[in-house]
Amino acid sequence: MYEITVRKTFSAAHTLDIGGKRENLHGHNFKVEATIASEKLNADGLVLDFRVLKKWMNEILEDLDHTFLNDLPPFSKMSPTAENIARFIYNRLEKNAVPLKLEVSRIAVWESENSKAVYRKNR
Repeated sequence: MYEITVRKTFSAAHTLDIGGKRENLHGHNFKVEATIASEKLNADGLVLDFRVLKKWMNEILEDLDHTFLNDLPPFSKMSPTAENIARFIYNRLEKNAVPLKLEVSRIAVWESENSKAVYRKNR
């Protein structure tokens, strides 16, 4: 299995309800790692051109950047935790990858230098 990964960033604010308590409004400079996989390489010897994966990620993150995440669908109905953000990005990225017979291996969302959440589907 071959994999490629790109890192992108976005800035956003959110508030979370944890343990029955609402956190204060706060923001993060989120870092996102998106990994795409394939059993085979294309005719150019690539899983996918890095530029294409970066473009896809830019399109997804553009909708999140400099926003209050709690106001955005689907986060208006689900807590905008790093875990849920990772799943949201995974699902959006999968729409681009599947038609090309590529698999989204995982999405990692870093809230800080030392804290990340990862989403991948069960195989």
